[in-house]
Amino acid sequence: MLNLQTRYLQLDLKNPIIVASSGLTKSVEKIIACEEAGAAAVVVKSLFEETLIQEEWGASGHPEVYEYLEAELGKQYGPRDYCALLEAAKKKVSIPVIASINCVSDKWWPDYARQMEASGADALELNVYTLPTDPAQRPGQADQIYLDILSAVKAKVKIPVALKVGHYFSNLTHLASSLSAAGLDGLVLFNRFADLDMDVEKMQLQTTFTFSHDQEYYEALRWIALLSGKVPCDFAATTGIHRGTDVIKMLLAGARAVQIASAIYQNGVGQIATILGEIEAWMKRHNCTQLSDSIGRLSFVNSQTPEIYLRSQFMEKIRGWE
Repeated sequence: MLNLQTRYLQLDLKNPIIVASSGLTKSVEKIIACEEAGAAAVVVKSLFEETLIQEEWGASGHPEVYEYLEAELGKQYGPRDYCALLEAAKKKVSIPVIASINCVSDKWWPDYARQMEASGADALELNVYTLPTDPAQRPGQADQIYLDILSAVKAKVKIPVALKVGHYFSNLTHLASSLSAAGLDGLVLFNRFADLDMDVEKMQLQTTFTFSHDQEYYEALRWIALLSGKVPCDFAATTGIHRGTDVIKMLLAGARAVQIASAIYQNGVGQIATILGEIEAWMKRHNCTQLSDSIGRLSFVNSQTPEIYLRSQFMEKIRGWE
């Protein structure tokens, strides 16, 4: 018997596949479909900070601001709807249901995090994105935002808390260590964001978003391998994970789970079973009965050739094209 079980955020998962926060997890029906397709857990589509601002402005008698935010954001579920979704999903599925908050400050989240915990969320993922634009802001000040949000939330909840972050840090290793010391349970690397674009005829800014492709996982692979064994928290990989081999690579680097979305959008929810089948085929080829035994085998601290993770290998590849 092949055992694909893993443990992430203190949760026992039947396999390492988690459906990422997205439209794929925005309703009970979609969450049920993910479980039936073989997913080990889901991260419910995020509750956005802007929706709370929208509610506050509407309740405080500023209709112009409310109407502007509604036009910009569209119809998003608010905290009451979100908690109701968590409660309903927990009654219908047996896999872990992870709540997600998309935030840029620590103002709103502690109390709402506690409400999500009370609604049955098995864990909480904080989806944080701040882009440093002030030249006077020191790197440590930018990192402190993440620490402040984490500390505020951890003070209110007992369930495990993960952070899903992007790439923009002066020293990711130091930040990850600081977050772990502050109680972080898991780090998800790396988030994808809407890209800035311009309409050159209308002279307007606009945003665009495309699905990930299967060669976008390299940065997460490198950083998970570098951090695994050095920073005492769980790691999950996301972005560019489309095949079973992608999952296996992330586990070998040190991830305990992966989050996928684009692969499902492009191929349907049946892609989960395809990926799991590819993982099982690899396990059979390598006489591996416990998938968890592979976690971290090729991380920086365990690799026989750790220099490959560093710049020397980059230089070697460049010479190959000269």
